[in-house]
Amino acid sequence: MKQAAVQRKKLLIVEDDLGLQKQLRWCFEQYEVLFAADRKTAIAELRRHEPPVILQDLGLPPDAEGVREGLATLEEILTLAPHAKIIVVTGNDDRDNAVRAVAQGAHDFYQKPVDTEVLSLIVQRAFRMHELEAENRALNERYSDSPLDGIIAASDAMLRVCRMIEKIAPTSATTLLLGESGTGKEVLAHALHKLSGRAQGPFVAINCAAIPDTLLESELFGYERGAFTGAHKQTPGKIEYANGGTLFLDEIGDMPLSLQSKLLRFLQERTIERVGGREPIAVDVRVVCATNRDLNASLAAQSFRQDLYYRVNEVTIRIPPLREREGDSVLIARVLLDDRARLHNRSARGLSADAICAIQGYAWPGNIRELENKVNAAVIMAEGKQITAVDLGLTGDQDPEFLNLRAARLQAERAAIRRALAVSGNNLSKAASLLGVTRPTLYDLLEKSGISASG
Repeated sequence: MKQAAVQRKKLLIVEDDLGLQKQLRWCFEQYEVLFAADRKTAIAELRRHEPPVILQDLGLPPDAEGVREGLATLEEILTLAPHAKIIVVTGNDDRDNAVRAVAQGAHDFYQKPVDTEVLSLIVQRAFRMHELEAENRALNERYSDSPLDGIIAASDAMLRVCRMIEKIAPTSATTLLLGESGTGKEVLAHALHKLSGRAQGPFVAINCAAIPDTLLESELFGYERGAFTGAHKQTPGKIEYANGGTLFLDEIGDMPLSLQSKLLRFLQERTIERVGGREPIAVDVRVVCATNRDLNASLAAQSFRQDLYYRVNEVTIRIPPLREREGDSVLIARVLLDDRARLHNRSARGLSADAICAIQGYAWPGNIRELENKVNAAVIMAEGKQITAVDLGLTGDQDPEFLNLRAARLQAERAAIRRALAVSGNNLSKAASLLGVTRPTLYDLLEKSGISASG
């Protein structure tokens, strides 16, 4: 059986100089090269072949000595193919127009005269960036269709949380969500509700830290007419409103001790009494709790009841902070960018390379909420077609080597070798055995990774 030919990547070159066309065809022989000498031909080739990377001269006819036609071509290409990576080629002393083109949405620029080795590297990196972005969009589409509505995740840490939610949701187990502020605890509580048999019932949320202690009891349990000054009519509480559905108690770690005993009684008996009432009221409700507090510390400080703790955490789910969700920050940022661009009617189409590096390198102490705020502000304030690190209020000097698979592989090897040496007490024979390699191979790895054999 004849083996199918490997499909080559498509590269569109928009250049009217026939001599340079010939040189570039030879330079990029590993690609399927398409040529266009003017805007009309370039758009026709774009529509027909949809090349992911485009190398475009800014000086195009009928304005070969200027950049007006080149910039107009760039804008039209980005309108038709917003994910295409365009590398603009400019004259030797035309840096200002190159920067202008990047601000308009070009991926990168290159100044003549042509150095084929450097230009090949720039084109290669553009293809790599396009592939990474395509993978991110595919992951986004995959998880946007997930029954875990509103959750965007590709990291192993967060995918484990999603699988736990899917397993727990059909049960009636009281669930405790633990995580830092801004990690999406309420979103996960909604997912538990929507995947449960109570999905058609109400989802009622109450923030225990946002309501004064004196009002929290009546908010939760309701009150009878005349129970206190101002109680002019009988009023059900949040627990009653959640009957047949899910009650989400956010920041339960801040609930006052005086109310914890009444909540415990409800969880044990599944009945409540309104403030000022005497008759027990049966309530069928699934309870999901959340907190960003260390409840073990609260137990030690005796600010949280131990018996209530055991009631609310029949199942505990720990939500990782964004800094521990490898790759998720950029994925989430892209989704937020598209959403906010539509909301504010802005033309921002993507993240620049320095923005991606900055997002990856930042610790995000405020987690997804902080990321959302920064992207929202950047979409509003950005002047170019791409969001930059400066637009996000982040420094763009993080090392972009995470985009290089060879560097990532070397980094992973170094980490594994260091762990093996630590576990084995720097015994090279044991370390080699742990790593599944021979001792000579380990010596080679140590030399390649720049790790001392003595630890």
